[in-house]
Amino acid sequence: MSFIAFMDPRERPPPSNVMIHSAMTTEEARALMEQWTQSPALRVHMEAVAACMGAYAETLDPNQRDRWIICGLLHDFDYEKHPTAEEHPFVGVKHLESLGVGEEIRTAILGHADYSGVARETPMAKALFAVDELSGFIVACSKVRPDGIQSLAPKSVKKKLKDKAFAAAVNRADIATGIEELTPLMHERGHAGFDQTAHIQACIDAIRGESERLDV
Repeated sequence: MSFIAFMDPRERPPPSNVMIHSAMTTEEARALMEQWTQSPALRVHMEAVAACMGAYAETLDPNQRDRWIICGLLHDFDYEKHPTAEEHPFVGVKHLESLGVGEEIRTAILGHADYSGVARETPMAKALFAVDELSGFIVACSKVRPDGIQSLAPKSVKKKLKDKAFAAAVNRADIATGIEELTPLMHERGHAGFDQTAHIQACIDAIRGESERLDV
């Protein structure tokens, strides 16, 4: 057994098939995510979050859309191997730093975990937190409908949010906080009508655009 096998996972060098540079592509991010994650459900979750992040980037940071998608693809990539609050997302972020992934993405990923103590100050960080739990909830709603996400509307999502027994693991408080943090930013960018309904619709539309690939 090699010396590397005895190293702390947070100190191991990246696999040789992952390129080390500051401009990771979405394809490389997806490959890294799939390399670390075997669960189909967790992969779908990160893809759904990435779709929502891409949609919000078009409004909040259009020249950096790929970076926002990468943030979504990688926000939980270490969770399957390191699910505890002591390790996730810290192990993953340390690995991303070793790959040269930028600070904005790393800080946003840290900020999506409230217990990390890292403030969500950038539009990317606020958007990631706002779409994370909600995207998972939308996928759950889609799974119990005959036509999946195709006819899903915000009204149905809001009704399910009130049913605490449905998708009980989804943190409703985080969804509400995410919308509260994102709303002023969207208003500043000229979207005066942005609210809970608009946010849910934006995420439904983003995930629906990837529905065939995500099987939702």
